[in-house]
Order: sequence, then structure tokens, then C-alpha cells
Amino acid sequence: MERVLRGIAGAFILISVVLAHFVDIRWLWFTAFVGANLFQSAFTNWCPMMAILRKAGLK
Repeated sequence: MERVLRGIAGAFILISVVLAHFVDIRWLWFTAFVGANLFQSAFTNWCPMMAILRKAGLK
């Protein structure tokens, strides 16, 4: 599950940077949100995406 989570986070960051470059700079707020979520999960050991992945059936 952690590999999937890191892949999703990396994809979100790369996609939002590309969108910020080509569409609108405000997409960097999404990048900041993903980064802040990764930072807080390092301390709390809880991540909303992990809960979503568990409900989707990923072990």
C-alpha cells in the first residue's frame, strides 16, 4: 500500500506542477496541499488517501 500511496502522491505533485506551468499558477496550491498532507502524515501516521485505498480494497 505504501508504494501505491507514494506513486499517487508523486503523480499528484507532477500533474499539479504541469498544470501550474501550462494552465494557471494557482495549481501550486494543490501541490502545497499534497506536501502538507505528506508532512503531517509523517508525524501522525494517518493519511486520508490510505483510508480511501483501504476502503477500495487495497491491502
